[in-house]
Amino acid sequence: MENQVQRGTEWLSKLLELMAIPAAVVTEEADKMPVESDACWLIIESPHLDQSQIELIIGDRGKSIDAIQYLANTLLNLNIDKELQGSYTVEINGYRLKRYQELQALAQQAAQQVRETAREVTMPALSSAERRQIHNFLKDAEDLETESRGQEPDRRLIVRLR
Repeated sequence: MENQVQRGTEWLSKLLELMAIPAAVVTEEADKMPVESDACWLIIESPHLDQSQIELIIGDRGKSIDAIQYLANTLLNLNIDKELQGSYTVEINGYRLKRYQELQALAQQAAQQVRETAREVTMPALSSAERRQIHNFLKDAEDLETESRGQEPDRRLIVRLR
């Protein structure tokens, strides 16, 4: 785990340096975060960043931070034995925690609507990682099932009664 944390911190620090964004990266183990995850959290410290720099890292609807996180998870696991591979979550300014809460509320809303109307609900466009989170939120609901339909970028998550 220590090697994984160090690799992640060094990689993200170098990326920020190349982007000319003067920010430090700190790490937090998943069990210390208020979100269910087994990932190593790479947290970009933002006190010295202006709003435009934070928005650049997050991107439109989280696309940039999702891309950074995807690259971290892909590149940092290349040529690493499967049992030593790790999972990374990239965070800045509480974005991931806030989005996690939004997705939980969205999942609860959809579940309630399906239960009240007995009709399936098509969720708004979400990234694959966000769809996976919704699947996980609803996986223990005995009366509901979820399914992803369509092709990217128009792939949608469906919630319906079992």
